[in-house]
Amino acid sequence: MDTVLIIGAGAAGSVVAQKCAMDRDTFKHITLASRRIESCEKVAKMCKTPIEIAQVDADNVAEVVALINKVKPDLLINMALPYQDLPIMDACVETGTNYMDTANYEPREIAKFEYSWQWAYQDKFVEKGITAILGCGFDPGVSNIWCAYAQEHLFDEIEYIDIVDCNAGDHGKTFATNFNPEINIREVTQDGKYWKDGEWIEIPALSIRCDIDYPEVGPKASYLIYHEEEESLVKNIKGLKQIRFWMTFGEQYIKHLEVFKSIGLIGLEPIKHKGMDIIPMEFLKDLLPVPSSLAEGYTGKTSIGVIVRGKKDGKPLTKMLYNVSDHAETNREVSAQAVSYTTGVPPVSGAAMFFKGIWSGKGVFNVEQFPSAPFLEDVAKRGLPTTIVDLAPGAQDELFAVET
Repeated sequence: MDTVLIIGAGAAGSVVAQKCAMDRDTFKHITLASRRIESCEKVAKMCKTPIEIAQVDADNVAEVVALINKVKPDLLINMALPYQDLPIMDACVETGTNYMDTANYEPREIAKFEYSWQWAYQDKFVEKGITAILGCGFDPGVSNIWCAYAQEHLFDEIEYIDIVDCNAGDHGKTFATNFNPEINIREVTQDGKYWKDGEWIEIPALSIRCDIDYPEVGPKASYLIYHEEEESLVKNIKGLKQIRFWMTFGEQYIKHLEVFKSIGLIGLEPIKHKGMDIIPMEFLKDLLPVPSSLAEGYTGKTSIGVIVRGKKDGKPLTKMLYNVSDHAETNREVSAQAVSYTTGVPPVSGAAMFFKGIWSGKGVFNVEQFPSAPFLEDVAKRGLPTTIVDLAPGAQDELFAVET
């Protein structure tokens, strides 16, 4: 196995293509495809070794099938929008092609993040004898694999998991999103939920906040939101009593969201403007900076980790597994800010695990179902090392004691 087809030439897709092009021992044949061929041409010029490019409408199953039949990839890496997961998976089933993505499917009509639509492909992938690897970005992705590593190597029992995500960078813009604005804004403004004692507890959007002390960044206001990896980790981490996801947002960012929402700019229902139908969210997206344009001059760091509490040899144990990435350093390497970098590097390592047979199986899998240690070793070599530290007993309780 040495041939990869990447669909999606946005900020994170660019990182995937460039990192694959740095490892020709593993990825001998690389094709990057997107709706806009100009985007592929731009990325191809940034790659250290030549890659092939193609144009494709990822919503069109027939077009994706035709491209797959032309390229004959051993693995398709889906870096397109979450709305396009199912059409691409349909094309993979039709052609018998292995599949990987970094974010779960959601219908555009409703802001609903869940794996049920993709898990429903289990029988189709088994019957075709192919593999689907879901959520191989950073969070979801590395965050899931940290939890699996903790279960496999650090704990006898895991009871509590908190995933903590901080972007302490400054891009110098009044308001911008680090990835697709429509996906980012929908993720933040939908109601939150977390899992506790066998049930999901729903909360209003951004209604629970606490200050978390992030490694190499310091205390930052963090909000409890729902994130997709919680759904699969509840299934795959045994004995879990509670899992939550926290993300940092600045006051200016939240104030902008409140204004956008109050005037209807995040709506998906068409409205009339000078006799034409326009979708408010698409209009807003066109007004905002393109995420791939943020890298130049971006300062600061991302600090993302998981805090795991449980037992080892009958004694209480709390550990934190985390990564810190610097926006300026990732820009120097691949002309990408750290949010794109942390999303784009993991699928390259995941693809390497698949090509080497370390990750294998027929059907649909979330990444925590595969061996964790080889992946973490590989992704560290590609630029995302993991640090593991012990936290004092009770540290987690104290850390999250300032909820408001």
